[in-house]
Amino acid sequence: MSGQFVDQQRNERNAGLLLIAAAALAVLAGNGPFAATYQDVLHFKFGPALPHMGQMALHHWIADGLMALFFLLVGLEVKREWYDGQLATAAQRRLPILAAAAGMAVPAITYLTVAGGERDLINGWAIPAATDIAFAIGILAILGRRVPPSIKLLLVTIAIVDDIGAVIIIALFYTADLNVAALAGALALAAAMGAMGQFGVRRIWPYMIGFALLWLLVLSSGVHATIAGVLTALTIPLARGEQHSPLKRLEHRIHPWVMFGVVPLFGFSSAGVEIAGGIGHFVTPLPLAILAGLFIGKQIGIFSAIWVAVKAGLAPQPKGATWQQIYGASLLCGIGFTMSLFISALAFPDAIALVDEAKVGILVGSLASALPGYLVLRFTAPARRNSGADREATELFGADQLD
Repeated sequence: MSGQFVDQQRNERNAGLLLIAAAALAVLAGNGPFAATYQDVLHFKFGPALPHMGQMALHHWIADGLMALFFLLVGLEVKREWYDGQLATAAQRRLPILAAAAGMAVPAITYLTVAGGERDLINGWAIPAATDIAFAIGILAILGRRVPPSIKLLLVTIAIVDDIGAVIIIALFYTADLNVAALAGALALAAAMGAMGQFGVRRIWPYMIGFALLWLLVLSSGVHATIAGVLTALTIPLARGEQHSPLKRLEHRIHPWVMFGVVPLFGFSSAGVEIAGGIGHFVTPLPLAILAGLFIGKQIGIFSAIWVAVKAGLAPQPKGATWQQIYGASLLCGIGFTMSLFISALAFPDAIALVDEAKVGILVGSLASALPGYLVLRFTAPARRNSGADREATELFGADQLD
């Protein structure tokens, strides 16, 4: 396993803790004496008028601009894992794919059931379908050796598959009226960038120029602009077993900027919902549906899928992990946060009140999943450790975090 990848995974735990702090700070900013200033800054418009968007406010530059870098990183990680990592074989993919698929479908069904078929809320079905790996890894870092290595690896791979599903959902279900010419131009540019790799272009800067142009074209097309990040990632060369491929170099370079800059900034700009409205803020259909999807749907979907897969002989039980620990990890998958906040803004683009209600459901649902997930893993007696899994987890998370 490359040293670059090890460093990235060790940084992931710290990024998760920073994201937790950013979320808490946002809630304080949205409800304290500077709440009005917080909102004014986020809605301050600046910069050029862009196609399809006009002049964008700061929160739009973060959600539509900087988050494209987040999706670029997601795309790079998914491509690397799929071709040269934890998802490189069919056997490795089977359990996380089954768990992630159920972990997206059951929360969506739960959401729609609790929402009661209210027409205005149907578009939010995908909000509880996502898992925030940075938050989850931050909690696992606190737990240290109390969590078996196989659970950590399982959680990471489920989250990777989950990211693939979230990207597909955004592209298919949260797209505005299409500008066919701009979309055709974007696809042509992506094909040209892919051809660069086939013709041996190994420098990163041509792909970054293509990324910027692709972002403008996708923004103009009506498809959410962040999809440009995923398309760009798919074009960047990666050879199996190659330690210094353009993809791995780019992933290593942008990872700290995204995880320690873009993601906490997005969390801070998105989580500052006003909660001073009392209990009524928490018991309306939308936050209740999201809460149910994240806390109930996620744990049922993921734990049930893993249990069925193991009992049916489709995949082995994670080595060294008890069923109680698998259940604790399933609870942690209910931490939606970053991707859930992102999808909520896409689901209700013209309804600020619904977005704020969704934020309440996301925050409460994520907290309701994180606390019992932590407690289950904290107080479950560990099974006998597996040396092979131990070595791999030490590479991934660092020996200091396993103590």
